Amino acid sequence: MSHPTLRTPRLILRPWQASDRDGLWRMQSDPRTMEFLLPVPDRAASDAVADRAEAHFARHGFGLWVVEVPGVTDFAGYAGLVHVPFDAAFTPAVELGWRFDPAWWGHGYATEAAQAATAHGFEALGLTELVALTVPANLRSQAVMRRLGMTRVADGDFEHPAVPQGHWLRPHVLHRISRAAWEATRPARHTVWS
Repeated sequence: MSHPTLRTPRLILRPWQASDRDGLWRMQSDPRTMEFLLPVPDRAASDAVADRAEAHFARHGFGLWVVEVPGVTDFAGYAGLVHVPFDAAFTPAVELGWRFDPAWWGHGYATEAAQAATAHGFEALGLTELVALTVPANLRSQAVMRRLGMTRVADGDFEHPAVPQGHWLRPHVLHRISRAAWEATRPARHTVWS
C-alpha cells in the first residue's frame, strides 16, 4: 500500500525508511527531546516506536511521517496523525503529534509540519476534529498548538493511562481544533500530497 508524502515550502513529510531508525534513536536518546515524555530505554524500544508508526499507516493510511528538510537533514523528527490508543472522556479521537531532534528546534519546523498534517487530516481524510496532548509544563508544545489555532479544553485535563500512577508526567492537558475552526482561520494552503 502506498502512503502519501506531504510537501511544504521547506519540508517533506514522508513514509518511514529503514535508515530513519538511526535518527529516531539519536533523537529519543537525547534527554532534551524526552524532557516531558517517558524515557525510551534502549534501541529496541526506539525501533518499536517506528514499528508502531508503520503499522498505523498500514492499518489506517495515515500516521506519523518522518520529517525531512531537503538539503539539510534526512531526519529532523516526525509529525502526523494517530488514533488515540486509550480510552478517555475525549476518545475516540485522532491526535496531532510531533517530536523533533533538538538540533532542529527553533526553526518553525514543528509548526510547519503540524500544519501540513492538519491540512491533510481535514482536507484529504475528512476528519472533523483533531486533538493534541501534553503535560502542563511543556510550554513549547503548547505554543505550537496555539499557533495551529488549537484551544485548550477548559475541563479537558486528564490522567494519561500509559503513565504510572503518581508520576509527574501523568497529568495532561487537552487541546483541540475542529475542521470548521481551522477552515475559518487557516493560512493559505502550501501543502501538497502525493
